[in-house]
Amino acid sequence: MEQYFSIALIITSIALVASIILQSKGVGLGGLTGGDAGGVFTARRGIEKTLFFITIVLSIIFVVLTLLTVVISK
Repeated sequence: MEQYFSIALIITSIALVASIILQSKGVGLGGLTGGDAGGVFTARRGIEKTLFFITIVLSIIFVVLTLLTVVISK
């Protein structure tokens, strides 16, 4: 049972990293390493808004899976 949670945790973490990287649009490699993105705020619309909510859901799933894995492993 613990193996299933570990596999789900790995898949969720990869998807979470991918969704975070996809959010840094038009920033280039400087944005991935913490460089200045220009400082201009724009409203999220369309796919950006969807990707933002997917990132939130994936992070919640990641935390829940982590807690379940800890509880099961005891």
